[in-house]
Amino acid sequence: MDRVPALEEPLKKLLGGPTAKVMAEHLDLHTVGDLLHHYPRRYEERGQLTKLAELPLDEDVTVVAQVADARVHTFNGGRGQRLEITITDGSGRLQLVFFGRGIHKPHKELLPGSRAMFAGKVSMFNRRLQLAHPTYAKLGADADDESDIDSWAGALIPIYPACKGLESWKIAKAVDTVLPSAQEAIDPLPATLREGRGFVPLPEALLKVHRPQTKADIEDARRRLKWDEAFVLQVALARRRFADTQLPAVARKPAPGGVLDSFDAKLPFTLTEGQRKVSGEIFDDLATEHPMHRLLQGEVGSGKTMVALRAMLAVVDSGGQAAMLAPTEVLAQQHHRSITEMMGELAEGGMLGGSEQGTKVVLLTGSMGMPARRQALLDLVTGEAGIVIGTHALIEDKVQFHDLGLVVVDEQHRFGVEQRDALRGKGKQPPHLLVMTATPIPRTVAMTVFGDLETSVLDQLPAGRSPIASHVVPAQDKPHFLARAWERVREEVDKGHQAYVVCPRIGDDEEEAKTAQGKKKAEEAETADKRPPLAVTEIADQLRGGPLQGLRIEILHGRMQPDDKDAVMRRYAAGEVDVLVATTVIEVGVNVPNATAMVIMDADRFGVSQLHQLRGRVGRGSAPGLCLLVTDMPEAAAARARLDAVASTLDGFELSRIDLEQRREGDVLGQAQSGVRSSLRMLTVIDDEEIIAAAREEAVTVVADDPDLERLPGLRTALDALLDKDREQYLDKG
Repeated sequence: MDRVPALEEPLKKLLGGPTAKVMAEHLDLHTVGDLLHHYPRRYEERGQLTKLAELPLDEDVTVVAQVADARVHTFNGGRGQRLEITITDGSGRLQLVFFGRGIHKPHKELLPGSRAMFAGKVSMFNRRLQLAHPTYAKLGADADDESDIDSWAGALIPIYPACKGLESWKIAKAVDTVLPSAQEAIDPLPATLREGRGFVPLPEALLKVHRPQTKADIEDARRRLKWDEAFVLQVALARRRFADTQLPAVARKPAPGGVLDSFDAKLPFTLTEGQRKVSGEIFDDLATEHPMHRLLQGEVGSGKTMVALRAMLAVVDSGGQAAMLAPTEVLAQQHHRSITEMMGELAEGGMLGGSEQGTKVVLLTGSMGMPARRQALLDLVTGEAGIVIGTHALIEDKVQFHDLGLVVVDEQHRFGVEQRDALRGKGKQPPHLLVMTATPIPRTVAMTVFGDLETSVLDQLPAGRSPIASHVVPAQDKPHFLARAWERVREEVDKGHQAYVVCPRIGDDEEEAKTAQGKKKAEEAETADKRPPLAVTEIADQLRGGPLQGLRIEILHGRMQPDDKDAVMRRYAAGEVDVLVATTVIEVGVNVPNATAMVIMDADRFGVSQLHQLRGRVGRGSAPGLCLLVTDMPEAAAARARLDAVASTLDGFELSRIDLEQRREGDVLGQAQSGVRSSLRMLTVIDDEEIIAAAREEAVTVVADDPDLERLPGLRTALDALLDKDREQYLDKG
């Protein structure tokens, strides 16, 4: 029987059941290879410790310090005992507390003058920071276990990402057990690349990252391991792009004198330089016999819809159909409305009063009435409709196209790749694909998250857009600021403008309050009061009876009937509503140039890109916009820093970097937008821009030369490990 490769050996065999179980459940580590790639987060130096003065509240920490003082106190009339130990590292002091039977061992072992590593959760008691019942491992000459002395004898102590029940030093011991297997690690980098860039071999890198003798060791290991991650990921994406170039597609070239020319001739404004350039890139792609896979991204309000519409019209001119997929019904209706308005009689092809160059533009959503839906489906299958705009309803089996040539996906991150794939399957040959993101994303994120797409960027705003002033309104610290915010809204309405008030919750039933409570982010542990998020229905009532009395106030949220939602949006767009109190259904695509003010309640409960996206709903006309971010967060809270960042800049690219830094990478290949665990353990998309760009170039060269990686078995193996089955699927459907 074949021997299991050393790195695929299950941890259970080497570490025993209980330890392996904790590692699997809490750290997602199952094999020897997994543990070898669980890298230290940082290294403690004997003389240079995490400063006790800078410990964060409510976080699990590991510190190395010296015992300054140990005393036993009695309480409950002598019935209870408490051991208080003060430790110090020169920068500050920290109290350790042990109770009950738990005091005997530390009382014997942690004598003044002894040194140890302590791990626990920092809490506050009597206005002082403390660790209650920390676990500890003694260091130095008075440690009683020889192996401990050995393992702590190196000058650099690795501190591992740990979890409850498995402290950093226990993980270090487990790593010691599996470290000999590092010699069998298969190197994914082609030898020429490794030597050309002067990298240490993989086994050596693993040894140096876990047990460095010097800081230079850590540097060597990190340089090498970051490259592995970047390179293997970019090879996966390059193979994906290569496979796409092998697919057939119908070339779509606009016919002269067709609907696109008629549309351009009617435009009341000229396209920006950026819109022209990006349109050129898209038209070049559409003219080839391989499917376009392009990401169109840009600033909120940079005119992406106009660029997408011109691409759709080019496809209609060539005899094909174009479908636009939107994430919500409100947005699909909004796109349908704005596209038919932009096209005028060109959107009424075949109808009375329509233009003969025109085509029919239809809407298809899940909640449409049967007759309208039947007509829309008929128009698609006969080819009567050149353009269809819809939600997930477009993906259903019943929907058949006459000749689908282009799919435009708006708001990529809300669609699973499966949906993109299902729609692409509707063409006789794979249709061209254009993906639009609502908020900009940093270049390196585009190269990783959307690495299977070519990227076009729109970075100038169309003429006539106005600046937006943004301010944080600390409602709890300064209630008069909130009162002033409502005065500002009234002033805007008095000038003939309109306003939005956005709330995180609908508030029409108990159940929702519970789920909203359940979803509260960890950051909200920072607030002492645990009130539920503010709700549309409640805020609308308060405003009607209070600061905005007498104004025409309506509400909009996702749980209303589609016709009601559409009616509210139409009234608002027509200026018949002064203030719209809404959930984030207005986040994307809503275009009312007369709306100048936005008040976002509980703004700390939204992400950075979401706030930027919401803010993009005002300042769309000639009058300046105002965005007020209302929060109860104290100034020191992390969530407050996010709001300050949004208030300080209108640059979406800058904000997307901040957002990424705060949310961590997310699993770049997985569907998750963000999260703690990532397939990138060493590489950070934000800081390692140069590595990612260089790895992408190398990957393209390697794949062009050997698409199936037949001559690079080590790389093939690493690729299989990275792309476990579900990720492989994910990439395949890109």
